[in-house]
Amino acid sequence: MSFIKSRKHATPSLRPLSPSMACLATSIALALPAVAMAADTPATGADDGYLIADAGNTTQLPTIPVEGNSAPSYKVDTLASPKFVKPLVDTTQTIQIISSDIIRDQGATTLTEALRNSPGVGTFYTGENGNTTTGDTVYLRGYDASSSIYVDGVRDLGSISRDVFNIEQVELTKGAAGTDNGRSSPSGAINLVSKQPMLEDAVSGSVALGTSSQKRVTADLNKTFDSASGSAFRLSLMAQDSGVPGRDQLEQDRWGFAPSLAFGLAGSTRFYLNYLHVKQSNVPDGGVFTIGLPGYSTPDASRPELGLAPPVDPENFYGTDADHDDVKADMFTARVEHDFSEDLKFQNTTRWGRNEQDYLLTSYRGNTENLLTPDINDPSTWTIARSIPTFKDHTNRILTNQSNLRIHSGSGSFENDFSGGVEFTREELETRDVRILDGGIFPAANVYNPDPHVAAPLYGPSGAKGSGSSDTLALYAFDTVTFNERWQMNGGVRLDRFDADFDSTLVCGTGGAPACGDLAPGTIVPGVDADTSDTLFSWKLGVLYKPASNGSLYANYTITEQPPGGGSLELSSRPNSANNVIYDPQESRTAEIGTKWELVGNRLLLSAALYRTDISNEIVRDPVDLLYYQIGEKRVQGIELSAIGQINENWSISAGYTTMDTKVIEGVAVSQDGSDALAYTPESAFTAWTTYRTPFNLTLGGGARYSGEMKRGTDGAVGTPEFTEDYWVFDAVASYPFNEHFDLRLNAYNVFDKEYVAAINKSGYRYTPGIPRSYLLTANFKF
Repeated sequence: MSFIKSRKHATPSLRPLSPSMACLATSIALALPAVAMAADTPATGADDGYLIADAGNTTQLPTIPVEGNSAPSYKVDTLASPKFVKPLVDTTQTIQIISSDIIRDQGATTLTEALRNSPGVGTFYTGENGNTTTGDTVYLRGYDASSSIYVDGVRDLGSISRDVFNIEQVELTKGAAGTDNGRSSPSGAINLVSKQPMLEDAVSGSVALGTSSQKRVTADLNKTFDSASGSAFRLSLMAQDSGVPGRDQLEQDRWGFAPSLAFGLAGSTRFYLNYLHVKQSNVPDGGVFTIGLPGYSTPDASRPELGLAPPVDPENFYGTDADHDDVKADMFTARVEHDFSEDLKFQNTTRWGRNEQDYLLTSYRGNTENLLTPDINDPSTWTIARSIPTFKDHTNRILTNQSNLRIHSGSGSFENDFSGGVEFTREELETRDVRILDGGIFPAANVYNPDPHVAAPLYGPSGAKGSGSSDTLALYAFDTVTFNERWQMNGGVRLDRFDADFDSTLVCGTGGAPACGDLAPGTIVPGVDADTSDTLFSWKLGVLYKPASNGSLYANYTITEQPPGGGSLELSSRPNSANNVIYDPQESRTAEIGTKWELVGNRLLLSAALYRTDISNEIVRDPVDLLYYQIGEKRVQGIELSAIGQINENWSISAGYTTMDTKVIEGVAVSQDGSDALAYTPESAFTAWTTYRTPFNLTLGGGARYSGEMKRGTDGAVGTPEFTEDYWVFDAVASYPFNEHFDLRLNAYNVFDKEYVAAINKSGYRYTPGIPRSYLLTANFKF
């Protein structure tokens, strides 16, 4: 055979974290309390922003980043949500806050890039068949958490790659989080905290140029126009026109602006008005053909030569010029805060949001019928059919009003902190069916040299559509009791009463619709007409013991429920759908014990936790009759270690390590290799980032990320990889301030140019390659 030569090159192999290293990490974590007690020192004052005193808590208003004479702290002590009344060191749950300092130093521009700072969290799943995932499809502790993403505590609907130009910090709550947010992923929730006006005149911005024609400009303006009453205006701007390093044709073009007004910042009543507009015109990534990768054999036993083929160039683009992912997002928020006293505070938030997506990906399925080999000995003749174009034309809307009341009481060592409220929410979904109208097809792609510049068949709306809505009334209450300087107890309950409905029309003879019969092909017929209502009950309970003022030991237990269709609002009445309204809510339970310690003058937070999440009432599909049954039970358990903050005034660090031992307790296997492990979940993962400011003001740093071997989902695909290999990736950064107004930063990503599989689709036909070695030079200014 005269195979085409691959451009893949050898890279040094690195061994994964061994079980002995995991045991060592656990031993160190268990030793933390003793070390921390010996290092118990009083907290140092902070001068990082405008502070507002709060009973039993301190809320820090966001600031425009300003380089000082010391390294950034990376450590954030409190969450933005009023439902959490204690600092992180005294919060009985694994919660990670990714600060704007880390996001800036890493040159991260999207939510998924920022989430690299959390071990085992990422976009590991490329999609099912031709339905490639879009936007922030994030897997967290074994489960898709993309329907549990919030902005300032409000659910953010729709499929979009969220930019962080207007984000102050990203908060990850790991484990069942339904008590805090309502219906959600069993593994946790992600909250993005928006920038807000502050009592300071400041201007900052950046201009960035990088590999693959990456171009990005941002600006952040804050202006105080009445300091006596505390009125201010803030405007964040962003524009980006970029390719994707190591990939042909892909584009990430977007722009956005976020004006905000604040009144009364200096008083007891504060009012905020925020607007966010983002528009994206991207070329979507359908992935790269897995032929030639480790684990690939052949989908056709009569053509064993396919199993000996070399891998394709990971830069290959198998889509066409017609492919697009156009998104427009708008979000308007009004929030009022009133302090009746230091012990009684009220907050009300109103949000209207809309997300519109128009999407086409000319994807493929690399099975026997679609993979053609005119000359089996000449791979340059091999083609793959672009047989499953995926269209999406969706609009999501949300309207919500949330009220919260916080009450602090007690005297001496006894304190009580109550946080309760009510939420009204309406969510809407509109879908429009788009398909090929003239019976044409997209031309096949050459396996090793795909050409995107081909004529597209006529496509457009078919006339079929869908419409869904959900109305929810939620009541919640949290209470934290501090008995004395050693003991605390907290608990929370939440009731969500929801009414949801979905109806659709379909093209006859397609997508589960009735056969056309005497009807003309393309006739629109009734589809789904389903509705449901239920009450979800979530609760959590935690106990905390403080052996020293700078540390804690805790135990926590929480329960969350998720109804069918809870992530998408697309309900069904068909027996072969997991969104059928006949099913009960899925339930998840998370138990956790852990310890947290503040060291180095409370500038460094160390955490260690053992966790276990059990999921029951899961809807699973029988492989024989292809129907769904509510019999599934799954488990995810492991350890999580983290360190974040400053080792000294010049040395900053953020690091984390986790293990995820997953198992299907009841139901069919979900991984292709037939094991009882969950798919798209590495068994262990590590992430670290550190920077050091030298005596001559040059900052040097970098990071490392490790992801263990990962299994893909199960289906009928033959001959494709059943798993992805583990990998290490290393990044680096250098920055220098030429004066107080201007600095340059150079980021190098994947410095050893490691080739790896970042994500894989369910059938194993397609994968997303990791970003190769690339660079980003950023000029930052501030006044």
